[in-house]
Amino acid sequence: MSAAEELTAETITRELPTRLIGRRVVAYPRIGSTNDEAKGLAAAGEPEGTLVIAEEQTVGRGRLQRPWWAPRGTALLMSLIFRPHLAPYQAQRLTMLCSLAVCDAITEMTGLMPAVKWPNDVLLRGRKVCGILTELGIEGARLAYAVVGMGINVNVDFSGTGELAHTATSLAQELGHEVSRLELLRAILVSIEERYTRLRAGESPHTEWSARLATLGQRVVVTTPTEQWRGVAEGVDADGALLLRDEEGMLHRILAGDVTLRT
Repeated sequence: MSAAEELTAETITRELPTRLIGRRVVAYPRIGSTNDEAKGLAAAGEPEGTLVIAEEQTVGRGRLQRPWWAPRGTALLMSLIFRPHLAPYQAQRLTMLCSLAVCDAITEMTGLMPAVKWPNDVLLRGRKVCGILTELGIEGARLAYAVVGMGINVNVDFSGTGELAHTATSLAQELGHEVSRLELLRAILVSIEERYTRLRAGESPHTEWSARLATLGQRVVVTTPTEQWRGVAEGVDADGALLLRDEEGMLHRILAGDVTLRT
């Protein structure tokens, strides 16, 4: 199977054993943002499990509206629609289970052992191989839907990309050969379905996700649009918030932010 094969609804679902996740596929050769498209579909009533995927994004983004760079046909650029019975403040559990599923699939296919960086990145040897962006549709106090966007660097070549070459990596760069995006995608979707089934049965992914976090126990700087904290990342709570002990001994609960290690 060629690593460069086209990702279409037919090729993705042909041998996909899931019953919910990825059974409905909306595929594009080129799109602005899979998350934007998935949010529009979700608001219009598209069922959960629907996968929006593209070979190329023109305005792909991560948290804080940062652009996501991936040449056409080198990455998995996708978004999934969920309609869980969760309160909006519990939606981080979807990010948790999707990051764990990406880790599972990478290890299954390559033998590599990724780690999770709080709150939503997957790392290999300290460099980002996957970013996750979860966006919510809320009606009153109810979570109407959640869209989880994932960008996985499969066969991206970051050589000659300046700063990106120091902060990002791909499976191909780590292994020295290309990886089948289609096989990796199927493995991710299967793992997401298994974990989502357990979530719907009341099982939280928090304990396993916490154990995977490379951030914990580290001296860090956490930056948000309005504040900055310095201290030790002591843990994460059930809703995914980072528990940071600052230099004065105060414990802060931080819902989202950029984390860098302190030297």
